[in-house]
Order: sequence, then C-alpha cells, then structure tokens
Amino acid sequence: MSRNARLIYSADYTRYYFHDEHPFNQRRLLLTYDLMSAYGLLNDADILPPRMATDEELALIHDPRYIQFVRQQGESDAELPLAAGYGIGTEDVPCFRQMHEAAALIVGGTLQAVDAVMNGQAEHAFNPAGGLHHAFRGRASGFCIYNDCSVAIAYLRKHWDARILYIDTDAHHGDGVQWAFYDDPNVLTVSLHETGKYLFPGTGSLTERGEGSGYGYTVNIPLEAFTEDQSFLDIYHELVPKLARGFKPDVIVTQNGCDAHAYDPLTHLSCSMRIYQEIPRLAHRLAHEWCQGRWIAVGGGGYDIWRVVPRAWTLLWSEMTDQPLTDGPLPEAWRSRWQPLSSLELPARLFDDPFPPIPRRAEITEKNRITLERALMYAPIGADN
Repeated sequence: MSRNARLIYSADYTRYYFHDEHPFNQRRLLLTYDLMSAYGLLNDADILPPRMATDEELALIHDPRYIQFVRQQGESDAELPLAAGYGIGTEDVPCFRQMHEAAALIVGGTLQAVDAVMNGQAEHAFNPAGGLHHAFRGRASGFCIYNDCSVAIAYLRKHWDARILYIDTDAHHGDGVQWAFYDDPNVLTVSLHETGKYLFPGTGSLTERGEGSGYGYTVNIPLEAFTEDQSFLDIYHELVPKLARGFKPDVIVTQNGCDAHAYDPLTHLSCSMRIYQEIPRLAHRLAHEWCQGRWIAVGGGGYDIWRVVPRAWTLLWSEMTDQPLTDGPLPEAWRSRWQPLSSLELPARLFDDPFPPIPRRAEITEKNRITLERALMYAPIGADN
C-alpha cells in the first residue's frame, strides 16, 4: 500500500444531520468507509481524524456575524428570527442542534487534509465529508452551511501563497467557490456540471469567466441534461490537462461530487461508475506532473447513498493510494451488512452494466463539444496549449 495518502475520517461527521427525509444523508460516509475496509484498502496509519476549524479560519471566507449566528441557532430549539436571511431554516438547510460544531468539523477535516499535504506528511489527502461548495460568505445554500472548499483555498493562499487549480465535477455548479475567487488570478476554478437551465443553483454559464485580474480564471462547462460517460470524459480529458499546462498550479484541489450518475435522484445526467474511476485518475496524474504530487480531494454531492456514493469514493481512494480495483463482485460482507437497511437493491459489482443509450446522444454530444470550444476560446491561460 502507498503511504503517500491520508483519509480524513470520523464517524462524528454524521452529526451534520438535517432530518430523516432530507436528501443529504451522511450515512453515505459510513457505507463508503465500510466498503473501503471490505476491499482491504485501509490501514490505521492511513486515517487522520478531523479537527474543528476555528472561527478565525472560518472567517477567511465567512462573515463573523454569520458564524456567530450559526452557533446561536445551533444552541436554540426554535428557529431564530434572522434565520431565513442567513439561508437557514429553509427546505434545503433546516436548523439542527449543534449545527456550527458539525459544520466546523467538516471544514476542519478539509484543513487537516491541506496541512497533511502542504507540510509533507502525505502527497495526497481525501476528506469525503467535504465538498460543501454552495455556501457563501454570509449565507447557507444548497445543503451547505460553511464552504470547506473555499476556506481551504483561502487557507492555502494565506499560509503557502499557493496557486490552486480547483476542479469541481459535481453535477451542481460550484457557485460558492467560484464567486469567492472570481477576481483572483492565483485560483483557477473549473466546473463541469449540468446546465443551470434545469438544475440548482442555476449558475455556471459560459459567460461567467472571472473579472478584473481574474478574468479567464473561471472556466465553466455547463453540460446538457442526459450527458453520458463518453461525452463527459472527452471534455474532461481535453479541458483539464490543457488548463493545468497553462496555469501551472502548486496544488490541485478536487471536489468529487458523484451526482452525475444516472441513478442520482436530484440531477439529470446519465453517467455510470466509469467516470468515477477516470476523474481521479487524471487528477492524480496532473498532481504529479505539475504539483509534486500535492492533491487534496473532498467529497460533495451524491444522493443515491446506497448504489453510487460508496463505489465512487472507494474508486477515488483506490486511485489515490495506488491500489487499483478492477470490475468484479462487491465484497459480500459489505452487501450482507447493508442490504437489510436499504430499500434499493445494492449493486452486485463495482462497475455498472451498460446503460441503454440516450436517444439524443449525437445531439447532446455535439452541443457539449461546442460548449467546450467556446469555453477554451475565453480561457487565455490554456487556449494556446
């Protein structure tokens, strides 16, 4: 096993909990950790517990008044009068007890990953609880209270003066991260996501390219609904290496939401488990090519917690630790343990059987290709490579 990676993990992550019917269900982390273990991919030395992010660290991105309100709301049994103005108490972000502590632990987990990589403890680190990319400076949004991705990037800028390539392959646009660094030429944000025409948060168009000295350092690929594996991967493999060559990052941060899968109940993309092997494989290669291996990965969206998330993030950890997995039956001990708790039939194999082709495949593929060409036209840091 590679000793060059760390998994930031604790069962305490499940305290980030809205209610039983909410689609954001952190039981997915327990399932994922158990699947990694069932495959024999984990040793005790690989695991680092998360720490709590301090208020000072959170304030690298978040308004101190917002931080204080989240803490107060988490200490109250009733919704406070100003909650809606902070994006809390909504259908997406309901109130719950100790919400500040639960959210700050996730941010601290991502900062723990940053410290492990930047201090040379490991080349790579993965915080599966992270990836809460929708939260803004003073407002919760899209299941996200604090934005661990943005805090981690600001932390990298402050303590290491690093140039960061942020790659977001969640089906939902990484809006909170984009706007936090929209004018910063030292942070290149790249988001491949389902078009906002039909999906939250409705942003991430081609015309969002950055501003001021950061113009060109925001790259969005709004994919057509029902995009399949080959179109997704063709764009990813052409776009990301080109941008990395032009930008020459010091560190790569990847947000690994796995809600582009055809089984996901909240999106309209039609990908399979294949992309969740290829996405981290390319990120891994680019980290060694440009960043002396420095790669920080976080989780993100993923709302089929039984069939998709555990397999996708196990594949990521497999790649990160140089323990390649091939298709085959999932460990029977894992399936036997979790099947009684699931209303869905758990997958029998690591990869999916081929899905029926989408009838509009050629049209969707062509539209995505045009989107890529237009995005590259306005990305000066990569257009000539």
